Amino acid sequence: MSKRRPSGDGMVRKKNDGRWEGRIVIGHKENGDSIFRYIYAPTQKELTAKLRQEITAYQGVDLTEDSKLTLSEWLDYWLDAIMAGTIRPSTLNGYRRYSDLYIKPYLGDKQISKITPADVQKMYEVLKARGRVKEHAQYGHQLSGSMVHSIHTMFHEAMKAAKESHIIAKNPTENIPVPKANPKPKQILNDDQLEQFMEAIKHDAVWHDFFYTELTTGLRRGEICGLMWRDFDENAGTLKILRSVNVPKRGEMEIGETKTERGRRTIRLPPSTVQRLKERKKHAIS
Repeated sequence: MSKRRPSGDGMVRKKNDGRWEGRIVIGHKENGDSIFRYIYAPTQKELTAKLRQEITAYQGVDLTEDSKLTLSEWLDYWLDAIMAGTIRPSTLNGYRRYSDLYIKPYLGDKQISKITPADVQKMYEVLKARGRVKEHAQYGHQLSGSMVHSIHTMFHEAMKAAKESHIIAKNPTENIPVPKANPKPKQILNDDQLEQFMEAIKHDAVWHDFFYTELTTGLRRGEICGLMWRDFDENAGTLKILRSVNVPKRGEMEIGETKTERGRRTIRLPPSTVQRLKERKKHAIS
């Protein structure tokens, strides 16, 4: 039986066409056979320099046969087998859109272990300049920096998982320039506007307590829509935030967990809000 060759082990030879070929071990198949990576250069000196870089990159790395997967194949597996059930359905659907609309068209057919930081950087540049699927009246086909940043966040996690699964030697999304997120500034009511709003909602018997609670707690829209009476402790004057309501695009209303684990919390209510909810509960139908 032949000795198992360690990752990073390599060899050099001159081909019949005059080029120099280098070969290094980057991993092993299930039966123990070596998985090779081939490098080519016009001269032995150039090949030696390239080979030295590759040996350093793969030293101590032992990739599996899945390193031959295309990026599309890995992204589908990552979403279906690893992420499904661990994140909110709406988040998973968002990741699928990022994968299908923005990443696969540019890098999906490429073998995942051969994707470089330069490939990723070029993709981000293209997405920023003309990545929007449907033309926008103001921005044309440009994607916002926030959108590209969100795509990067998802892609980084997918490639991190690939590295942990011994499919790639290095995460190509690390340490590359990424467009900064540029969210629209939030509009905050000043004192006069707040007083006008509070005066206006007094005349709405249905929504008054809803908006009053929102103004005094600062809950997200999905969080306040997901509240149930059992979350309200009138004796302690607290409110438990345990779930969130979400309406996906072209979908039905979903009731699930809060956006993040830290979102599950108990907040103390102002006395005025406690009193309003106590009165509301007396006459609530459900």
